[in-house]
Amino acid sequence: MSEFFNEVDEEVRREQLKKLWDRYSIYFIALMVLVVAAVGGWRAYQYFEGRKAAEAGAVFEKAVELSEQGKHEDAEKAFTELAAKAPSGYRTLARLRAAAEASSRDPKAGAKMYDDIAADRSIGGEWQDLAKIRAAGLVLDSASYADMQQRLEASAAPKSTFRHSAREMLALSAWRNNDMTAARKWLEAIDGDGETPPGLRSRAEALQALLPPVAKS
Repeated sequence: MSEFFNEVDEEVRREQLKKLWDRYSIYFIALMVLVVAAVGGWRAYQYFEGRKAAEAGAVFEKAVELSEQGKHEDAEKAFTELAAKAPSGYRTLARLRAAAEASSRDPKAGAKMYDDIAADRSIGGEWQDLAKIRAAGLVLDSASYADMQQRLEASAAPKSTFRHSAREMLALSAWRNNDMTAARKWLEAIDGDGETPPGLRSRAEALQALLPPVAKS
């Protein structure tokens, strides 16, 4: 008797499953199609992105070769064109290299290009800071200390990636503009930072020796 009831239960379950399949099979099939399409689309996206990155890398290398051959205008043009159409990583690198090439013929133009990169929040903080440092280096000999301070003070903060370079340029600018108080401030920041590179520390000590003694009160 128990076997009879088991067979009945099994038949009922099969009938229920058949009804569920008849009712929902179209949705299940559609879901599977969507999953397959999504996986295929993702694979295709990865393939095309990889190919674009490889093409951008080849163009970048050719532009670097032009630069190494002294063909700076051609290199600048190549980097600028690459920056307009390359994937995001190469785009930022290409913009920085285009600014460097422009700097070799016109430092002011190069500084302006670096300033534009520094103002672009879409590229990330560290790239922006690097562009600020590069731009400041190009105008160091002509800019006022107030200008350099505006450019670099945030980058000279204790945890900033490029704080060492920023502090050195601020100290040099203050010394060049006869602001000895500010020069000492930045030299002390350099000296007090245990992570200051040895070469930079030596240059800071040399500049410190050029400062007049502090007047006694």
